Amino acid sequence: MLKRVIPYLLILNLLLTGTHAQEVITGLQSQYRIIREHSKPLLTKGMAADTVNLPFFDDFSGSSVFPDPGKWSDDYVFINNTYSDMQPTTGIATFDAIDNTGRLYESASTSIFMADQLTSQPINLDFPPSDNIWLSFWYQPGGLGDMPGAGDSLTLQFFAPDEQTWYSVWKAPFSEQKEFRPAILRIDNSRYLRKGFRFRFINYASLSPNLNDPSMIGNCDHWNIDYVMLNRNRHAADTTFADVAFTRGLRSVLKTHESMPWKQFRQVSLQEMGAFIPIRYRNNDIITRNITRNFQVWDVYRNQQAHFFTAGATNISPLTTIDFDANLIYTFNTTYTDSALFRITAWLITDDFDPKQNDTVRYLQTFSNYFAFDDGSSEGGYGINGLGSRNAMVAYRFKSYMEDTLRAISICFNDSYLNANKRLFDLMVWDDNLGTPGNLIYSREEVMVEQGSEINGFYTYSLPDGVPVNDVFYVGWRQRSETFLNAGFDVNTPNNGRQLYWLNGSWNQSQVNGSVMIRPIVGDPIKITRIDDIVPDEKLKFRIWPNPASGYINIDRGDLPVHNNVTLSVIDLQGREQISVPLSDQIDISKLPAGIYIIIPRINGRAAGHYRLVKSR
Repeated sequence: MLKRVIPYLLILNLLLTGTHAQEVITGLQSQYRIIREHSKPLLTKGMAADTVNLPFFDDFSGSSVFPDPGKWSDDYVFINNTYSDMQPTTGIATFDAIDNTGRLYESASTSIFMADQLTSQPINLDFPPSDNIWLSFWYQPGGLGDMPGAGDSLTLQFFAPDEQTWYSVWKAPFSEQKEFRPAILRIDNSRYLRKGFRFRFINYASLSPNLNDPSMIGNCDHWNIDYVMLNRNRHAADTTFADVAFTRGLRSVLKTHESMPWKQFRQVSLQEMGAFIPIRYRNNDIITRNITRNFQVWDVYRNQQAHFFTAGATNISPLTTIDFDANLIYTFNTTYTDSALFRITAWLITDDFDPKQNDTVRYLQTFSNYFAFDDGSSEGGYGINGLGSRNAMVAYRFKSYMEDTLRAISICFNDSYLNANKRLFDLMVWDDNLGTPGNLIYSREEVMVEQGSEINGFYTYSLPDGVPVNDVFYVGWRQRSETFLNAGFDVNTPNNGRQLYWLNGSWNQSQVNGSVMIRPIVGDPIKITRIDDIVPDEKLKFRIWPNPASGYINIDRGDLPVHNNVTLSVIDLQGREQISVPLSDQIDISKLPAGIYIIIPRINGRAAGHYRLVKSR
């Protein structure tokens, strides 16, 4: 139990009080994306009545944060594409110290404990040894997360159905190398060649013994796996796949922002619009393959294609990863004036025998009322910690391209063990002094660290009177104690020198790779509900309930007219339209996977507002 950690930490607090203040990155104590989608598993964790037939294959390229329940009987691992940048296909299964509710395991301690596991559904393996059955997978220690220590491990176990017993058959050796590597095991023992065979991966982890602050207790000992294949007629060198696939998702096509206010973008669209769509794909096959690369930009509010182009066909050599910049001759444009939403899609045309689920990637380019350099996903925690960190300051540089008013600041603060980071701090806004924060133009003292209820954990601190901004300005905080504040940290977006911290009387450029998750909100006076609200011009009121919902949602039409030209679209966070039906008092959503969706009513095809819906299982 975590209670066992406290005496140890108290001793370390005495021993390490002389540690000088410095930037610190630590693991998460909770994972918002899992918390949002968590509910009881669809399938029991015991033996299923039916068995899965060969081949068994999963490259984790689905859209859920949980494993596919048709292949796996538990949901402890985190399916994502952010904890590595070396995966052979888009989507990985990450093993760590956070459970299937999105919280740090209760059994977590500085001693080795069993953390995540990934267990297959029962499989029909009733074949003779001569059928050459092999299980292969690719695995990676650490990735962009925490590197496992010498005593930690990723193990593989096989289940003998007749004996109802698990046997350990493989263990990942400790290594400092972070690349993905293949593993393959032959299954020829008769105890496993039965109907009802299963296999499972288990992560044995331990909290760092070097923590001197409970607010820094967090996720640790990451392992990533990909490309799990169990099949007949294989051999010891059969670890490659006849597959060309994307290896990472799409990102913002803006030059400097993940997101920015629509009115601001329209002022500088030519200089801010990127000239290409960057993609990364890989030929995992042992022969040269030919593919075609296509791209589309879809105006979500107008529900129509805004732009399409192809980058043509090309050959790709075996076992080769390609970073390709597809020339984009287009500037986002729409009839809306307050906000805009575009779905960017890239897809590969590959051979018919290729798996297709990893051939398409999507991204929602959001223009609302805030600036963002982070991608909305927190992989770690950031703060200034150690002796002398009282009064330390953190600042992030932004630029307003027109005279505007700063209305609020949203910050993602991570959960901390025993709420150890629930401390007061001062919210700060500065003007620019030759590339560093200059005059203090706004401060709000004694603000409490809060964990937000938004999809990605942001909490919005409003500035009631607003603060005029123009050109470069900085937003951030000043600590009032030496406690680690544990702000969300996105490891996938470099700060490019915009992030600074103040210690010992001077500003220093941040030395960490990634972005603190802080977002300034500008524009007209607003009532803050969530920082990524997307409100079209026609702000017609309507209401849905219940929310979350599992089977049906009820619609209160509010200001929406009653005629046949009103439809309702349900769009997932990858920008894919899942439902489009005439507006009625009740809509069936039972077939939607669990997750977060955007509901958009349309009048004569034109968006007339939006609502966020949480679909539960």
